Amino acid sequence: MTSVLIATGQALQRVGLRMLLESQPDLTVVGEASHGSQAIRLSALLRPDVVLLDGRSAEPDTVETVRRLAQVPDGPAPHVLLLTTDTDTYPYGALRAGAAGHLPEGATADELVAAVRVVAAGDVVVSPGLTRALIDAVRNQRALESHPPGNRLDTLTGRERDVLTAVASGDSNSEIADRLSIAPTTVKSHVSSILTKIGARGRVQAVVFAYESGLVRPTQHVLHA
Repeated sequence: MTSVLIATGQALQRVGLRMLLESQPDLTVVGEASHGSQAIRLSALLRPDVVLLDGRSAEPDTVETVRRLAQVPDGPAPHVLLLTTDTDTYPYGALRAGAAGHLPEGATADELVAAVRVVAAGDVVVSPGLTRALIDAVRNQRALESHPPGNRLDTLTGRERDVLTAVASGDSNSEIADRLSIAPTTVKSHVSSILTKIGARGRVQAVVFAYESGLVRPTQHVLHA
């Protein structure tokens, strides 16, 4: 059973999201928060698997809220799934801070439920509609950074680079196993090794690293749920 904490300032939206999620046999809502600070407190208390966070409700800001949600000193951190709009400018920073993915507010009920399941499993959700903004942000960030992540890329083996490229395309472990003709357990081992070598907290940060390091070109892949 996957536990979810809903964090949004809109009361009617919280009711609707609770009804939707609790209609699924494998999902349960363990709490509701009206803003980011409350979400941080409740997350520490309730230890949900997933925090569904409306970026407009985050305080003091979305990136800082995600960072604090991801910093759990004595246990696994929740997977943070952001609800965003096409005009929001923070998704890139939120992904770097530890978010597991984001969905536009216009996502369908089926897409939202699927996204919760995907991030709970440790995979990445970045909607195609917001991928271009993410890519542009990566380009700008790479231009500004004085210490690009290329040296960490050099620590990866050829097979690990193949796995990271597939992760950046949005493939699940089973899809990567099929693509590279290796066992799913081997893929899991490679992903774990990649995260350790590049200093990433999770899979979505590995995707950002793949773009920042130049391993994946902006026109090469489109991230998807």
